Amino acid sequence: MPDPHLIVPPPSTTPADLKVSRGHFRPLPADLLREASRRLGIMALVGAALWLVGTILGHIVDRAINPGDISWTTLTATDAIAAAGGALSLALFAYTRRTKREPAFVLDLGLVYLVLTALDIGLIFHWGIIPRGALIIPEISWIGAVVLMFAAIVPTAPAKMLLTGVIAVSMNPVAMLIARANGVWDFGHASNALLMHYPDYLLVGVAAVISHVVTRLGQQVAKAREMGSYQLGELLGRGGMGEVYKATHRMLARPAAIKLIRSETVGGGDREAAQTAIRRFRREAEVAANLRSPHTVELYDFGVTEDETLYFVMELLEGMDLESLVQLHGPVPASRAIHILGQVCESLEEAHVSGMVHRDIKPANIHVGRLGLQYDFVKVLDFGLVKSASSTGGSSLGTEAGLTPGTPSYMAPEMALGEVVDGRADIYALGCVAYYLLTGQTVFEAEYGFQLIAKHLMDEPVPPSQRSDIFIPPELEQLVLACLAKKPQDRPDSAAELGRSLAAIDVEPWSQQQAMEWWKADRSAVSVATN
Repeated sequence: MPDPHLIVPPPSTTPADLKVSRGHFRPLPADLLREASRRLGIMALVGAALWLVGTILGHIVDRAINPGDISWTTLTATDAIAAAGGALSLALFAYTRRTKREPAFVLDLGLVYLVLTALDIGLIFHWGIIPRGALIIPEISWIGAVVLMFAAIVPTAPAKMLLTGVIAVSMNPVAMLIARANGVWDFGHASNALLMHYPDYLLVGVAAVISHVVTRLGQQVAKAREMGSYQLGELLGRGGMGEVYKATHRMLARPAAIKLIRSETVGGGDREAAQTAIRRFRREAEVAANLRSPHTVELYDFGVTEDETLYFVMELLEGMDLESLVQLHGPVPASRAIHILGQVCESLEEAHVSGMVHRDIKPANIHVGRLGLQYDFVKVLDFGLVKSASSTGGSSLGTEAGLTPGTPSYMAPEMALGEVVDGRADIYALGCVAYYLLTGQTVFEAEYGFQLIAKHLMDEPVPPSQRSDIFIPPELEQLVLACLAKKPQDRPDSAAELGRSLAAIDVEPWSQQQAMEWWKADRSAVSVATN
């Protein structure tokens, strides 16, 4: 990573950039396309409502103009055309609400919808509304207005919008020709159909300009999202210091997750404090990048953008965090808890041997899921905010950003007191995690954070077996309570020792077959990690 006063330069020209410079349309990010397809669905729903309301109002107006004429009660061909337009609109709305759909295809389908809607509008106005002998007067029609609205709401490549717009407004002359063929309106020479609607063709040019502006804004958003060699996609989640986005490497197409730490959260607005935080971020991220345990989330890249947003790129995980696991499915069997906790110990041991303390071990920072052919594979998250155990001064990125390290429900007493901590603070937190896995409840409960901290300092935990309906082996319960000892020296000396003690507990091991069956039976559990 460059020195803090340096910025990440704009990415070098890529084949995609060359296409833009040659006039080709650059696709928008997937989440923007999905949002556009949702807007298209809303537009179609509004269109369906307008077809219905417009038809009803047409009959009401007919009755008001001709009180003695009962023809207003008669259904006409224009009513059938309106019904077709409404059905088409509802069909498109329903399709946009399907969960499995390709947004780009939906938007292309919207262009077809625009043309068919234009044909319906043209037929209604030139077949059923314009009287015989009407003058040929150039005018802007409803079709021209609809084309403009479509260009402003749904991002479309300008060339595609131009072509579609020309076809759409041409439905007016087509409808006039159909009306003449059916003896409804003799407007003279066929060229009059074009002369009457030339203003609509001018509006198509305006629509192409609007489409260019709209898509250009989307491309600028995409450009602004580029972090080094990575292109940001959809938002996965938000945390106390920033957001997590799904991302793709622009050359390798490798999926990843990018965590952004907002500049306004760093240093509390103090420029010097922000620079200090960036320097510490660099050091801590470098340490995290050197951790090689398979149970530590892999850090691909890190850096600072031009606006001093800090970011680091992590592997994208399939599964869920332990907090979600327990909230959705309740406490886990003792054998599964041992299987999960043992993997966390492997990750923590490497960090502790390297002289680093995680300081925020909690269920939300432990991910479990599938890796290759392995199920219930654990990854420990948020190693970007670790702190050196040998450091006796200064603070981590989290504290310099104005945030208290750790989470009250999982905070070791020595951390709450502001003392120098070592790996045994993480062991205390992992004991709290074990308690949560086995009982579905935190060790202590209170309304406010300071009350929780006070209980961690003063109160003895209730044995987990007294707060859970599942069987908890006595050896496991004793080990969890040992992790929750108030004094660090009363806890297991290291994560490796804790891992060995967990492996020695006499229970039937949680097998890969059991894990695979659990995940395959509960496909709703599969999601993307957002921490």
